Amino acid sequence: MGVVDLGVESATLPGGVQVDLAVIRHPGASAIVALYPDLNVAMLRQYRHAIGGWMWEVPAGCRNAGEDALECARRELGEEAGVAAARWDHLGSIITIPSFCDERIELYLARELSAGAGTLDHDEVIAVSRVPFEETFAMIRRGDIVDAKTIVALYRAREFVELERRG
Repeated sequence: MGVVDLGVESATLPGGVQVDLAVIRHPGASAIVALYPDLNVAMLRQYRHAIGGWMWEVPAGCRNAGEDALECARRELGEEAGVAAARWDHLGSIITIPSFCDERIELYLARELSAGAGTLDHDEVIAVSRVPFEETFAMIRRGDIVDAKTIVALYRAREFVELERRG
């Protein structure tokens, strides 16, 4: 399988109806909210050909064969944002398009950040910025951030940090 596997599968639905369905099989992915002590977040401005333009996103990427979700998160944070983290908290997972794709993205909060190795893939066009954590929510409200994984990851990270502060 490449990044994804597209095919048509025959299925029997719970009601007994048999159908042929287009299905995309995906290896899974990880997405990371990298939070600095000053409450800035590592955000990417990434060119996405499929939508014809630039998007604000958290670092994220597909799992390699044999790679677990946390290994993927560590690798992607380093490659895309040039950041390493000593502290990792799992924020849950999301399924992106359940009508025709089995992609599951594991969400992480990364803290205790330091400089890491940043080597973009040949097809990635990315600018990294530090954005105040609270500003990301204003960006969501304004429609500047429309990427679903990024929106969910930011809200889950905010909830996690707030619960942690309350003890």
